[in-house]
Amino acid sequence: MVEHDVLTATREAYDAAARTYAELFCDELRNRPLDRAMLGAFAEHVRANGDGQVADLGCGPGHITAHLDTLGLSVFGVDASSAMIEAARHAHPDLRFDIGSMAALDIADGVLGGVLSRWSVIHTPPPELPGILAEFCRVLAPGGHLLIGFSASEGPAHPTQVFDHAVAPAHRWWPDHLAALLRTAGLAETARMVREPQPADRRQFKEVYLLARKA
Repeated sequence: MVEHDVLTATREAYDAAARTYAELFCDELRNRPLDRAMLGAFAEHVRANGDGQVADLGCGPGHITAHLDTLGLSVFGVDASSAMIEAARHAHPDLRFDIGSMAALDIADGVLGGVLSRWSVIHTPPPELPGILAEFCRVLAPGGHLLIGFSASEGPAHPTQVFDHAVAPAHRWWPDHLAALLRTAGLAETARMVREPQPADRRQFKEVYLLARKA
């Protein structure tokens, strides 16, 4: 019940922040070449494996979904926040956006060529994360790819750490720990990118992308 209340509060907080969030982040990739590179590599891997549909899980106002569309992917977005989905549909009326929970996706088994989870698991209580990753694996086709982004904890002695996210309490993860959770879920890491914090960044956390493949 406590975990459910946390997730409900997170959804409501993003509903309240949706308009501001959309304005702040609509053009965030412009000055993030490493993010664009990882998203581009993810897109190439998906296309090489048969070009299946891709779900952007925790899509927010849809700006990354739209970027993946420009990379030639058949992509749709899913988010628990109805206000975020409304903003995404308004900004990108030619793309599909659904309200849904990462814990129980309304997607059939083994049908996706790719799943993107870009900072969308950070509000998940740590005990719930294995179930979320198992759900990602469930919807991926054999050979399908997951790209997951998150902030790193301070070291291997800290598998997870709470931080003061502007919208709702959030968690950082040690990359090796999260990679081990991926393996348990049936997803093998194939690459990672670690970005050092920039001097102007409000939080001096390393940012991590893990690319993983379903056997």
